[in-house]
Amino acid sequence: MSEKQQAPRPPVMVRHQYIRDLSLEIPHAPEIFREDRGEPKINITVDINARHLEENLFAVEQVFHIEGDVQDKKLFILEMTYGGVAELNVPQEHVEPVLMIEVPHLMFPFARQAISNVMGSGGLPPLMLNPIDFAGMYQARRAQKPEGNDNTPPQA
Repeated sequence: MSEKQQAPRPPVMVRHQYIRDLSLEIPHAPEIFREDRGEPKINITVDINARHLEENLFAVEQVFHIEGDVQDKKLFILEMTYGGVAELNVPQEHVEPVLMIEVPHLMFPFARQAISNVMGSGGLPPLMLNPIDFAGMYQARRAQKPEGNDNTPPQA
């Protein structure tokens, strides 16, 4: 097939997804499981990082830090870096928002499932994270940056 006859590449394709780093700590086990715990207070922070790998391939990572406290005692600490390799076929001016919004949106259901599975395997109730507003996160991050300092991953 000639170049003119080849089907166009999709604008965004997540080629690989993986858990780069994962830690679950239950500092007060097993005693904490004997106590009437009630509902834990959960604190969740998420960050997105992206970097250029080669040509139109980029690494995108979702960094989760989740803590659960019950009655002023740490129930658990979960840290996970969930990564993906994304191929982008978009104009340069769209690379940053696609990497920081669309790719995390595509990866999130798999990261959420991994977190739920780890929590259950750790003897804790599965934690089903609510959807994340990646567009809002991106806009907040852009608003904090000084003018002229963009977050576009550099081309190789």
